[in-house]
Amino acid sequence: MSGPRQPGADGVPGDGREEPPRIPPPRSAADDQEPGPHVPGPRDGSACPPPPPTGPDAARPVPVTEDPVAPLDHSTLKSLLGAWALSACPQNETTAVEEHLTDCAACAEEALRLRDAVGLLQHEENLDLDPLLRARVLEGCLDRRPARIPVPLWAAPYDAETARLDALLRDMGSGEWGAEVRWRWFDGEQQRSRTTTVGRVIGRLTAVDGVLAAALGLPDPVPGAPAAPGLEREEAYWRTLAGRSPRAVHTPWREQTHSLVQAASFASGRTGLVVPGSGRPLPDAFLDRAFACWVHATGIAEAVDYPAQRPAAAHLHRLIDLAARTLPTVLADRRRSGLAAPARGLSPAGAAGRSLHLEIEGPGGGHWHIPLDSPGTEGTEETSVAHVALDGLEFCQLAAGHVPPLEAAAGAEGDPEAVRDILLATASLSRP
Repeated sequence: MSGPRQPGADGVPGDGREEPPRIPPPRSAADDQEPGPHVPGPRDGSACPPPPPTGPDAARPVPVTEDPVAPLDHSTLKSLLGAWALSACPQNETTAVEEHLTDCAACAEEALRLRDAVGLLQHEENLDLDPLLRARVLEGCLDRRPARIPVPLWAAPYDAETARLDALLRDMGSGEWGAEVRWRWFDGEQQRSRTTTVGRVIGRLTAVDGVLAAALGLPDPVPGAPAAPGLEREEAYWRTLAGRSPRAVHTPWREQTHSLVQAASFASGRTGLVVPGSGRPLPDAFLDRAFACWVHATGIAEAVDYPAQRPAAAHLHRLIDLAARTLPTVLADRRRSGLAAPARGLSPAGAAGRSLHLEIEGPGGGHWHIPLDSPGTEGTEETSVAHVALDGLEFCQLAAGHVPPLEAAAGAEGDPEAVRDILLATASLSRP
């Protein structure tokens, strides 16, 4: 506590009484951080700033007196029209511009033009990426990437479709491996289906591709199982994975596809090799496995709501060509089983056998003349008794057993019996 103040001290006349000690005002929140240096009060006798209000009055806002804002002139308001059209002006400028537009016709016309221009720059669509963007980028990469080892043309569809399916599987979550996949095929007389899972589909691809791997001298994932593809090999493969998660089939399948593509790159001199179980030469066996991979990948994509696309046009043409070349043999087998009309012999042109003109439209399409009476002959336009036109994707869906053969949207003319036999034979290319 300080002593009594003397008269005239600090230039202030005193009355001889003791001045009470100066009590500092309550500290603010900022003072709670660290005490600052002591600042003495004014020594000229002026009053100290009043302490902040406490009690009920503390909650009342303190009125703030703003300096009046000078009105904006015409040139300034005109320069703000662009920012106003983009809704980039603060509130006071927005109000000033809009008040000005009610009085100035020239600025109002300019503001209307700017608003229309801004509307052209804005998209009403959402800003999320197109779900097909990734598929398009992937397709471009698969079509253009240089291969470290030159891949034969007949193995390129298998390389592309396995890579595409691998990208789909990598994007899937763990819970999606148990998603239900509808498996459809045509058993020769009617369409059938069963429900399986994503993991089971990949296991089947691994087991059946193992036949091709064994033919090239690679390890068979199901040693001792029958060489013919089918459910027996699939079940035998799943017994080797007992107790493992469905996702465990991904890595073995992908490693096997890499090995197969690499082996194909060094098998250019073995194209005449017949793959056991399928009876197909090596190039056709690779095309057959590429077709199966694409069909199963489409089913998986539908099950997990993933965008799926058709193969590249050049690859699709090779797959369609394989199916067209296989049709005469399938038709002959159906005829021996009593499921197709008997051979008639001479064509209208007098040649030893009839044929059907198969026209596939769209990317990968073309024209094929399918012999109807003898698999070993070659059809021509002169021996044609019917003409069938199908979209390439629809033809592949028919060959996969996904479309009822007699309900296929085919443009056909000529012998209706020949058309029916070819549609049913195409559907019979599918396998359970």
